[in-house]
Amino acid sequence: MSGNLPEKFLQLRSLIKKGGELELSLAQVPMAEPAADEVVVRVEAAPLNPSDLGLLLGAADMKMAKASGTRAQPVVTAAVPDNLMRMMAGRVDQSMPVGNEGAGVVVKAGASKEAQALLGKTVALIGGAMYSQYRTMKAAQCLMLPEGTKPRDGASCFVNPLTALGMVETMRRENHAALVHTVGASNLGQMLNRICLKDGVNLVNIVRKPEQEALVRKLGAKYVCNSSLPTFMRDLTAALSETGATIAFDAIGGGKLASQILSCMEAAAVAKMKEYSRYGSTTFKQVYIYGGLDRGPTELTRNFGMVWSVGGWLLTPFLQKIGAAAAQKLRERVVAELKTTFVSHYTKEISLAEALQLDTIAAYAKFGTGEKYLINPNKD
Repeated sequence: MSGNLPEKFLQLRSLIKKGGELELSLAQVPMAEPAADEVVVRVEAAPLNPSDLGLLLGAADMKMAKASGTRAQPVVTAAVPDNLMRMMAGRVDQSMPVGNEGAGVVVKAGASKEAQALLGKTVALIGGAMYSQYRTMKAAQCLMLPEGTKPRDGASCFVNPLTALGMVETMRRENHAALVHTVGASNLGQMLNRICLKDGVNLVNIVRKPEQEALVRKLGAKYVCNSSLPTFMRDLTAALSETGATIAFDAIGGGKLASQILSCMEAAAVAKMKEYSRYGSTTFKQVYIYGGLDRGPTELTRNFGMVWSVGGWLLTPFLQKIGAAAAQKLRERVVAELKTTFVSHYTKEISLAEALQLDTIAAYAKFGTGEKYLINPNKD
């Protein structure tokens, strides 16, 4: 199992040059010997999450991207608009590996008992640089998957499952009774729906298209609001009134949706008030923005009283906040329900070279709800 490893392996890199150009390429990385407490994993599945695309593509304008290099080692370049280069200042002229999470088979292990115990096992990983044919990790950072689990089934063990569980946990810890989610038909949204159904939590799903509404209702969702309908605000207010949801998680970020959610929460609260107050209701309303599918400004129309908050929410700070023991319980639930509650569906499996084809980039970069690509760095 530990023999015949290559001297070098391929790793997808993203570089933004000082002159305002993004360059995507496949670097040849030397294979290093694992330390005593480390293992080498042959990565066979790594999802393309929206958070990965942020690092992969940066602020580049991919509509004018150009391809060069060879079929086996393509190179893609694209211009970064001058007005957006300031956002990229922290990473200029740094060739950065990409890929938050993935899964594969341990093919070499260090001398420690913990590392040797993982040799030949299928494990899930998080820690960056997963769009690589091989990844060296601390044995303690590997999540061993149940016997018979394929890397594809465990590739999305961390970001979406722990984010969905984190939303429900945040709701409970902050004393809310129910919650709202803005991309109900996404892979994460479907997971969140299954969690809430299983745990008896009321969830208000916001979608954008009739087919997305049909999909979420087919999964058993009771509260689904289509933001493209003229009745959206009325429908959302009714759902919030019935569920009592006062916390929302918004993956869109830009535009008016966060404001609309707060307005409907306030309308639902005011309808239950017995006395008028010029300051609005005393019901606390929270919207957490955890994504940026719309990169425009977040627009707030202040018609939702004075007791509210809009903030950011990220998985890693949340896990640090709740502590190692609580975070481990969430991970254990993911493993136990990997093929049920936390199952992921992928639109297409691609190789590292295919990930740098212009038509493929255009497909996975459009942030299509429910569409998710999986990179197999060792494909072909």
